[in-house]
Amino acid sequence: MLLAIDCGNTNTVFSIWDGEEFLCTLRTSTHHARTADAYFTWYSTLVKHYGIEAEITDVIIASTVPRVVFNLRVFADRFFGCRPLVVGKPECLLPMAPRVDEGTVPGPDRLANAAAAFDRHGGNVVVVDFGTATNFDVVAADGAYVGGIIAPGVNLSLEALHQGAAALPHIDITRPEKVIGTNTVGCIQSGVYWGYSGLIEGLISRIKTEYGMPMKVVGTGGLAPLFDQADVGFDAIEDDLTMHGLTVIHRYNKDNGST
Repeated sequence: MLLAIDCGNTNTVFSIWDGEEFLCTLRTSTHHARTADAYFTWYSTLVKHYGIEAEITDVIIASTVPRVVFNLRVFADRFFGCRPLVVGKPECLLPMAPRVDEGTVPGPDRLANAAAAFDRHGGNVVVVDFGTATNFDVVAADGAYVGGIIAPGVNLSLEALHQGAAALPHIDITRPEKVIGTNTVGCIQSGVYWGYSGLIEGLISRIKTEYGMPMKVVGTGGLAPLFDQADVGFDAIEDDLTMHGLTVIHRYNKDNGST
């Protein structure tokens, strides 16, 4: 079985793939000092709790935090006896090479999103990924990642607003019942929710105009369903898009003799 690991700036996700479906998905906070032994203690405890019997034979890692990759490599080697594929490294083949400026290395999560979007939607896709940052990934007709947009993440913006303005409280993002707030919390919720809705809708429109042909729009990440309520233009919401992309990349490497 395959263990797919997506390490972001805020959270790290482990998913066990049996070749047809994900048996379970586990989340922990990203911490660069976490050791291989600590990863295994956490992982094995949760797998046992969920009653999952999985013999891991392969591991693939996508990490936007370079400092954690070493310990994840040790984790895979020590406890599963395998050398993990690391997306973005030369030895990890991609179904289609990205077409970006020379010297630019797209984030591994964006490469995984491109692979998944092409596998499920056939290209000409915009992926809007809600994470620490809000990423817009543009996938061409042949499946290549061809660029995108990085905007501040919703929760990051809320935290910055709270820290930068002493009188403003920290709030959770939700869809307000009306646009015009009549109290401080309502004003912040409206500014963040409808402000980001306008940002998403506007950037999608500009991408489509510049691209010059019809495109599907896929939302992923924890806040995608919330912003879908604002009718920003999503054609689909897929919470496992990045993890699916890792299985696609792993399969491509298997088929081409890289693993």
